[in-house]
Amino acid sequence: MAKQRDLLTFEVDGHTITAIAAGPTEPSGKPLIAALHGGTYTARYFDVAGAPGGSFIDIATAHGHPVVAFNRPGYGGSTPLAPDANTFDRHAQLLAGALAQATVRFEADEVFLAGHSIGGMIALMIAADAQAIPLIGVSATGMGAVIPPGGAAEALGSLPPDETVDLPYGDRDRVMFGPAHTYGADALLAAHDSYAPVPVRELIQAPAWPREHLPGLAPRVRVPVHNALAEFDALWDSAPENVARFASMFTAAPFVDASVARGTGHCIDHHTLGFATHLRQLAFAGECSAWAAAQRRGENTN
Repeated sequence: MAKQRDLLTFEVDGHTITAIAAGPTEPSGKPLIAALHGGTYTARYFDVAGAPGGSFIDIATAHGHPVVAFNRPGYGGSTPLAPDANTFDRHAQLLAGALAQATVRFEADEVFLAGHSIGGMIALMIAADAQAIPLIGVSATGMGAVIPPGGAAEALGSLPPDETVDLPYGDRDRVMFGPAHTYGADALLAAHDSYAPVPVRELIQAPAWPREHLPGLAPRVRVPVHNALAEFDALWDSAPENVARFASMFTAAPFVDASVARGTGHCIDHHTLGFATHLRQLAFAGECSAWAAAQRRGENTN
């Protein structure tokens, strides 16, 4: 069982970054998992149970991992950024600094980075330049290589750029969740507690990210990469050829595991089958830990 959630605070470059954390009741030596939420959510995104087995934090801690889920700037007590300064590059800088501090605080020898949606984009940006973090792998879910033109992502990005908007639950639910049979009523209501107002600057940057950032940063990621896109994603194109396209861009990664999370909508973690992705992420973290150990022994595992 996991310990109760702890509330953590980090100071980075004059900014406060908050987080929620949990861990197994007994130390296991397994990698620290750092989690980054997407737009319109707080770090509580990772503490919503889509199935009886529990939330991502529940499942990860039950398998022996300490978890720290950061609130990105402007969410959950983390310092907001001025509209002109609210860029994904700046998020990556501040969150990388907070993660470096968390690594010391948790005395972690290995870190596995997990991000969802915009958090997945930022996780990959951190992974491309992870010098002060003992990073062994990264999982980016709810994001990929192709956003359909004229779809929901571009519609959200057309809102006034310098505003922070609190979208109605019903509007969010239609974008974040798949068909009614893919999630439970309890999970839907619990997800509402993790919703938060979103700076529109984020929603404007997100549709351009696969074009403006991904091609340049993907070849610089030198740790294993996991990716999962929802079968019923309203924001991304999860066709098999686009999943393969995403995976092919990580030419320096030792190995890449990219697939479709069946029976889920955009917020994969909150669906009934979200636990299947959680287990795949944890299994992948185990593979990354074995790869990192071989690297330290000087073995060639590619």
